[in-house]
Amino acid sequence: MSSDFPPYISTQLHYLLNHFPDKLKIENVWSGSKHYSVTLDRFTLVIPYCLDTIKWDIIYNLEFPLAAPDVIFGPDDEDFHRFLMMPGEGDRDSRSRAEFAMSDWNNKDPTRLLALIKELRDQYAAYQRWRAGEIDDDRLKFEISTIMTREGIEMQIISGADKTEEVKFGVPLMHMNINKLVSACPWRHPQKIYLQVIYPVARKYASAPSAPRLKLMSPPELKALFSIDDVKLPSWLDGMCMAEYLPNLEESLGKQVFEAVTLIDFRRSFIEALAPLFGRPLEADPVFCRKATFLATSGPFAFLVYFLLSTQFPKQQPVLMLQSTQHFQSQGVPIKSALLSDYPWSPRWEVSQMAERIFEFLVDEALNFKRYCNESQLQH
Repeated sequence: MSSDFPPYISTQLHYLLNHFPDKLKIENVWSGSKHYSVTLDRFTLVIPYCLDTIKWDIIYNLEFPLAAPDVIFGPDDEDFHRFLMMPGEGDRDSRSRAEFAMSDWNNKDPTRLLALIKELRDQYAAYQRWRAGEIDDDRLKFEISTIMTREGIEMQIISGADKTEEVKFGVPLMHMNINKLVSACPWRHPQKIYLQVIYPVARKYASAPSAPRLKLMSPPELKALFSIDDVKLPSWLDGMCMAEYLPNLEESLGKQVFEAVTLIDFRRSFIEALAPLFGRPLEADPVFCRKATFLATSGPFAFLVYFLLSTQFPKQQPVLMLQSTQHFQSQGVPIKSALLSDYPWSPRWEVSQMAERIFEFLVDEALNFKRYCNESQLQH
């Protein structure tokens, strides 16, 4: 994609995508030039914000390559540009840096687009805080006053013609570097867990404020280590505020994350216990130890055994799948078994006993699978 842009745009875009703290996406690339329509000079940038995304159009001009790009904000943020012009509002340091990035633009400097987007995003966060603070809701004003000392918190106004106005908070939880806890960590971006808190804006005639809607959120990559879907959130009591709610949640969540890290070694020891029975694995997940593949035989019948381990191992037993090396469907696809989990298991066993019981199960299951493979091949 970047090869379709002029070199000066391509260099800045590449630097932005590789050095921005969060994962950015590019959409809707196009050209605005009448004379060079095959050369791209503008695109839509999808930027993570408050557990969602915002979209800004970045408009370079091929006919004026020395000029800074224009930034067109989303249709719901028409007031953001006016906010940037308001004296005394927002983060003055970020604003001055953003103004400098635009006024002293250098198209040969690959870092300039990154600096501009970072500063504008900081200003956008200040804009949303300002909007939330302007809402005439005592509970929201109290929440904002007690929670804004937390680092990294973001908020956003949610409104629409067919829904009640709401304020969403994105609250980063735990001052914990999860990436550093995982040996040989493959993650490029920091893995963080957030609490999404959505408050309906209370009206003056409301008898009592309703509890906010709560949801844990995290990057999808974190599921290889820890699934937030397995976390039960504490109850939100009447009259509670976030400053009261968060400490217990963070303490409980921190313990669960540390436990998830220790379970990596337990899964690794289980896979190692399989080796004396099945031989060395053909392949195995070396970081999270969530899967392994072994070659097994039953007489002349050779087949692969796939072990799939959840983050809840050993509470949840491994799921197995068998694949023949000798039987194929008409399309040339190897014949596989259904997922297997109905075999003797106890999370209290030693890993050596777990491996032995699975091996014993597969001695019989291999005969059933071979019969299934022969019947399936006859049908094709």
